[in-house]
Amino acid sequence: MANVTNIMLQGTSSHVGKSVLTAALIRCLKNRGFRVAPFKAQNMALNSAVAQDGGEIGRAQAMQAEAAGLAPSVHMNPILLKPTGDSQSQVIIQGRVFATMSAREYHAFKKEALKYVLESYSKLAETNDIIVIEGAGSPAEVNLRENDIANMGIAEAVESPVLLIGDIDRGGVFASIVGTLELLEYDERERIKGLIINKFRGDKALLDPGLEFLQNRTGKAVIGVVPYFTDLTLPDEDSVSLESRYDNRAGDSGKVKVAVVKLPRVSNFTDFDPFKDDANVEMSFITTPQEIEGADLLILPGTKSTLSDLFWMKTRGFGPAIKEHLARGGMVAGICGGFQMLGRAIKDPYGVETGPAEGSGLGLIEATTVLGKDKKTFEVAAVAKYRDKDYEVKGYEIHMGETIVKGQPFSKVLERNGKPGYFPDGAASADGMVWGTYIHGIFDNDLFRGALLSSFNKGISTEARSFGDVKRDSLSSLATIFERNVDMAAVLKVIGV
Repeated sequence: MANVTNIMLQGTSSHVGKSVLTAALIRCLKNRGFRVAPFKAQNMALNSAVAQDGGEIGRAQAMQAEAAGLAPSVHMNPILLKPTGDSQSQVIIQGRVFATMSAREYHAFKKEALKYVLESYSKLAETNDIIVIEGAGSPAEVNLRENDIANMGIAEAVESPVLLIGDIDRGGVFASIVGTLELLEYDERERIKGLIINKFRGDKALLDPGLEFLQNRTGKAVIGVVPYFTDLTLPDEDSVSLESRYDNRAGDSGKVKVAVVKLPRVSNFTDFDPFKDDANVEMSFITTPQEIEGADLLILPGTKSTLSDLFWMKTRGFGPAIKEHLARGGMVAGICGGFQMLGRAIKDPYGVETGPAEGSGLGLIEATTVLGKDKKTFEVAAVAKYRDKDYEVKGYEIHMGETIVKGQPFSKVLERNGKPGYFPDGAASADGMVWGTYIHGIFDNDLFRGALLSSFNKGISTEARSFGDVKRDSLSSLATIFERNVDMAAVLKVIGV
């Protein structure tokens, strides 16, 4: 690790923009010719991705890898925690399921977890000039300071300087920054080399007295004020962001109305990012059956607890409402756990999930799912059949269990993790108005997405804008925003390059 250097971005709380600003800094450094990699020692997220070797990591680290021009690696996020209930999480180490632990059990395990974290950091250090580390939550969570591997603990272990980010859009940014610094130990405060204020709206001149106050009060310089922006397509890790709505009143906007059920334990909701950028689509995340009215396409997304979320849907009356939606000519699609819900039954003989051992599904396709002990994670290439036409698609699978289907599969998976084969995937009704698949990222595929949207007879062309181009343009624009609003000379000095 002699030739590698680093920098860490921590936040005053969750959801202050650490993941996005980490990606921005990575792209800025890449543009300067550095070999740079992202690293997040411990991530708690239900949005995950499949790395190049088939292991599972946080979705944000996959996006940051893209910013760096790298293939995602399990070493970019060695510890991934996926909540399975109110006090338990599935612990994934270097891409593979290690155990399910309570919060207390995991806290005691962190000393052991550190060795995996440092091993992964060393792997990245072998092939990179700079490692940009993202913190988790806040470094001022004093109850979690012992054996910390997410914030100052890892900064100390790899001798990394820190930039502290505060979110001004939430309000109270001065108190959150000052309070965070007050709760840190002296040597931890000394690690913080600069402050960044994120999500600023308005006239920056009005902010200047506050910046001067922070400098005088903390002795730390504000090296950047990043504006609030909404026009870039970047993945969210936190379901708090799922607040978009469509107008389901009478009338037709000429757009395809897509409603996604916001399940209590919804996962991999970045599956629907291609719709957010599409001018032909109005998308909503819904929580009541009444909100289905007016939708053309209803989607049941992935979930970390399929049986519990299925029970939640039934108790809220989604079952009859979905059948009424189909009777009106609407379409229903299910992704991963949502696909499992479409079938006749889901069984959990090994107690993989917390909650009921089995439950009847919505009965919209002839399929039965049995949850298994082993998680399956694959990057896949497949051929999906839609309206009697085949479309080449790519994506990834992350699921526990197998679904036995009677009838036509939705797609034929021809490659998993680079190895050829044939694996039937998903299911579709005879009229094509109900379909499900295990393939996350299915809507990222432009030709398939264009064909799907054009089938709703809204006069939409099948030629959709490349979602890959949208993401690349967003990352380039993000780096430009960072360059214009953050003192990069100061950042490079902190890094030591």
